[in-house]
Amino acid sequence: MPADVNGLLDRLAGKISLEAILAAAVALLICLVAVRLLLKLTRRLLRRTKLEERIQRYILMLVKVVLYTLTVVFTAGTLGINMTSLVALLSVGSLGVTLAAEDILGNVAGGLVILSSHPFSIGDFIESGGVSGMVEEITLNHTKLTTPDGLTALLPNKELAASKVINYTLLGRRRIVWKMSASYDAPTETVKAACQQAVRETEHILPDPAPSVFLTGFGDSGIEFTCYCWTSAGDFWTTQFALAENLRDAFRRAGVEIPYRKVDVRIVEPPPTDPKIPR
Repeated sequence: MPADVNGLLDRLAGKISLEAILAAAVALLICLVAVRLLLKLTRRLLRRTKLEERIQRYILMLVKVVLYTLTVVFTAGTLGINMTSLVALLSVGSLGVTLAAEDILGNVAGGLVILSSHPFSIGDFIESGGVSGMVEEITLNHTKLTTPDGLTALLPNKELAASKVINYTLLGRRRIVWKMSASYDAPTETVKAACQQAVRETEHILPDPAPSVFLTGFGDSGIEFTCYCWTSAGDFWTTQFALAENLRDAFRRAGVEIPYRKVDVRIVEPPPTDPKIPR
């Protein structure tokens, strides 16, 4: 061991007396007992709240880190070690880490907001920022969605907590809105009756609220009718596609023509040329 290190240890040993060591040991024992009691009290308080278990673990971990850090600082101060420089260094270091990890800390804060406010849960079908899908996982950093086309989308919690979120599963039911076009020659009541028949033939459509059909627009080739009905959130996609098939069959049985875009082409004959006029 170099001589300068030996000298440093000798000077440090000369400053720390036996009484200081005993006082530090007693202080450390008292701090550990206090930390244990405070952690036990924190657990009890967290259990009385409605926070999720994951949030409780994160809060408990943060409290534990703070308490043990204070224990080290207090014990070192009892030994007579000057902790001013160390505390200042830790403050500057924590500030640098905070600035460098601003986005990460923002996502963590957003994750805590999501986990505490419960705007959605795992298994819900949500839409935010133009991305929709089923919630597969909620972490402190991001929320993982599975989109209807089988892709995985990771949404940052910072943006998710600050943006509009549509939860299609929260009410337990979803509304189907399906538009159909009918020929101008088809009577309105005939078209509406065909739509109602298609709705009755489709499974999983809820009777309450009652399904309804309205004339909603006039297009270039036909009249637009819209069917409104409700189904459970889990049966939404299959029911919507089944309704489309039943509407086509119902229109065919009722003799209602589904128009398509038509283009009229007129052929104009060129005017006869005068043989006396040179070309």
